Amino acid sequence: MSITGRWRITEMEMWDQDAIDLVQPGFIEFGGDGLGQFGFIAVNGELDCRDAARGGRPGVEFSWEGNDDTSPASGRGWAVLNPDGSLDGHIYFHLGDDSSFHAAPFDAEPPRTAKSGPGSARGRK
Repeated sequence: MSITGRWRITEMEMWDQDAIDLVQPGFIEFGGDGLGQFGFIAVNGELDCRDAARGGRPGVEFSWEGNDDTSPASGRGWAVLNPDGSLDGHIYFHLGDDSSFHAAPFDAEPPRTAKSGPGSARGRK
């Protein structure tokens, strides 16, 4: 199993599924070339990835740069492949929020959970 590919964000600690999917279905994608991208709420970014196993499982650490609605944004994060083929990780906004996330291969349908509402992710603490 590989972490490379497009993953559907099915859960986030800070936001519910309706918020995650506000602009498009929430996703994170890791390419085989060390690059990637993500999008959720009104946030999108390009990833610069490095392989980083965690607990003996394949994983990645990344920095990112992009936009939070119309404002420039950046940060860092990590993700690890679970034995069941899903992905767990955490994304951090520079000078802003951070949230854990769970993702499944992009063809999987996300569960509906109730958390907080939609909007900009920057500075919500």
